[in-house]
Amino acid sequence: MSSSGAPALELTDVEVVYQRRHRSSVRAVAGASISVKPGQIVGLVGESGCGKSTLARAAVGLVAPSAGTVRFHGEPVKPLGLRSRSESLTGLQMVFQDPQSSLNPRRTVGSQLADALEIVRRTPRQGHPSRVDELLEQVGLPASASNRYPHQFSGGQRQRIAIARALAADPTVMVLDEPLSALDASAQAQVANLLVRLCRDLEIGMLLISHDLAIVNQVADEVAVMYLGLIVEQAPTGELWRTPRHPYTEALIGAIPQADGERSQPTVLPGEVPNPAAPPPGCRFHPRCPLAFDKCRTEAPPLLTVETGRTQACWLQRSDEPA
Repeated sequence: MSSSGAPALELTDVEVVYQRRHRSSVRAVAGASISVKPGQIVGLVGESGCGKSTLARAAVGLVAPSAGTVRFHGEPVKPLGLRSRSESLTGLQMVFQDPQSSLNPRRTVGSQLADALEIVRRTPRQGHPSRVDELLEQVGLPASASNRYPHQFSGGQRQRIAIARALAADPTVMVLDEPLSALDASAQAQVANLLVRLCRDLEIGMLLISHDLAIVNQVADEVAVMYLGLIVEQAPTGELWRTPRHPYTEALIGAIPQADGERSQPTVLPGEVPNPAAPPPGCRFHPRCPLAFDKCRTEAPPLLTVETGRTQACWLQRSDEPA
């Protein structure tokens, strides 16, 4: 169930442009807006190369937006530099795709969690062991794990450790960039259930970036669908799955294999995501859209509210004839 109240994290008309020497610039995010409330999981889905990870990094200050705003509880999220960030922003944490690369292989898990506590709490390490044990318990690991090294754990366990490190900051929002994609199916389910429990029990808002729509369908309260730097549809999860309004959303859902016993085959979305350095005119999806008509090829559709809690950027309304 989505949490009510004001958003904790708000991204408004965010653009991210990468300048390339002697080559054209790349507009990786072309004006995206998304918000997350405490106790709410918002899924951000789309194919690889559509700008999801770039938007996630902009949300936590790892990438500087070229335009638009990012606010955490009303405070601007400034790009991270050499100086430590404001204490009021430590409650905004990120979990990366590969925990093995984000954990120090030469230090024990307990020492790395203690480091995180020392940074965010600015208190001596002497009082941290009990809190380290609590963090490990919160993610389903025994206290004895604190004396072991990252390579002694499975991929799913390492991701739990990365989540525990983020929890050390007592976050109100966590941005998770493909946190399940490097795990096997069993570990994916376990970590996904952990995220839902933490969200509900601790009232943590989560922006969950994933290309796996089946997982997002199971855990997210709302889903935003991104294509080539733009959000093309957003809706409560159940409504999006029952009645997708954008042809791209429909194609993504249709491509999910179904274990229905009827030998139904997933549909294949033709073509590839275009080069973001040279996006097509009009609707960016029109070269791959089976429903495109003339207006789609020349005019970019705005993202409009089509009903309460639901937005869509498409010229084609199912009840209208193409004009």
